[in-house]
Amino acid sequence: MSPETPGSSRDESETDRLRYIERSRLRALVDADIETARHLHAPDFQLITPIGRPLSKDEYLGAIAAGHINYLQWEPEAIAVRLQGECAVIRYRAQLEVIFGGHKVPLSSYWHTDTYECRDGQWMVVWSQATAVQ
Repeated sequence: MSPETPGSSRDESETDRLRYIERSRLRALVDADIETARHLHAPDFQLITPIGRPLSKDEYLGAIAAGHINYLQWEPEAIAVRLQGECAVIRYRAQLEVIFGGHKVPLSSYWHTDTYECRDGQWMVVWSQATAVQ
């Protein structure tokens, strides 16, 4: 089974839902909509940045709220989804432009891999890793 061709209508519905949630999460991060972002990130969320630094949910969202991370643009390409029960892994390439610690990082390409878990009926991102494309 290919990541883009789910095996059942339930899987298809859930993969579409996950793509929608990820795009909503990206919009919230670009807009610095911390309230929405907080609901989409699990309490034990962790990001591994392109430079290899781990950030907890509070560190990550706090940096966005404080303006230390300011996403100017984050445009995903096709989002591949691998769904297994209450867990899912998504992967996509994106064009991203950000101001990080006062330094503008020009529009660049990154691979993103995120793990989601469905907790109490709500999908939340748990782990996220971004890799710069050289």
